[in-house]
Amino acid sequence: MSTIGLLNEKPLHAALKAWYAQAGDELEVAVDGYVIDIVRGDLLLEIQTGNFAGMKTKLHDLLQDHQLRLIYPVIQEKWILKPRTDAAGTMTRRKSPKRGRVEDLFWETVSFPHLLTHDNFALEVLLVQAEEVWRRAEKTRGWRRRGWRVDEHRLLEVVDRRLFATSQHWRALLPSTLPDPFTTRDLADATGIRLRLAQKMVYCLRAMGMIDMVGKRGRFNQYARVDEADPSAV
Repeated sequence: MSTIGLLNEKPLHAALKAWYAQAGDELEVAVDGYVIDIVRGDLLLEIQTGNFAGMKTKLHDLLQDHQLRLIYPVIQEKWILKPRTDAAGTMTRRKSPKRGRVEDLFWETVSFPHLLTHDNFALEVLLVQAEEVWRRAEKTRGWRRRGWRVDEHRLLEVVDRRLFATSQHWRALLPSTLPDPFTTRDLADATGIRLRLAQKMVYCLRAMGMIDMVGKRGRFNQYARVDEADPSAV
């Protein structure tokens, strides 16, 4: 195992790699000029806990000659840990009311929707429980809220996993109750996701050839599923 990619590895990434790895896997392997988290035979496994935008070139290059699965954790439930102001060094712990869901993947896949249907590509979403550790923000970089910043995430448990490797997997994200045609508002209402996320989901599915714009209803565009038997479908 190489130590090339371990210097700045965050706890969540390290924990997921340990959870995902199997006997016989190779870890931190250089392939075509890139360091790969896990190599399992002919399959490259890359864990990405943050923004997808920076991976676009890497994925494009590797997918030319390799099967690659991108593993993305969505925090379904989290507990926020913050240090107390006393000298004891203890932490407060409270459960966040926010819940992640599979559709959250579309916040990131807008970076490269055209790669999602590549024959060599698959995406696996891991729904996890995690702790989110906050620290006092001084002059350090990071996301801040009232003088605090998120320092790290700690994996507690992987509660579910969902693989997207075929067009059927992606199409299954559209509820059967969705009207035909539908708007992004219809999609948000049918799935219970925010309108902005529904817009990103529609953007990706349209770029993938799963849906097409067919008209307007008021200020909203209307979309329809593209029949998989249609030559233009993915």
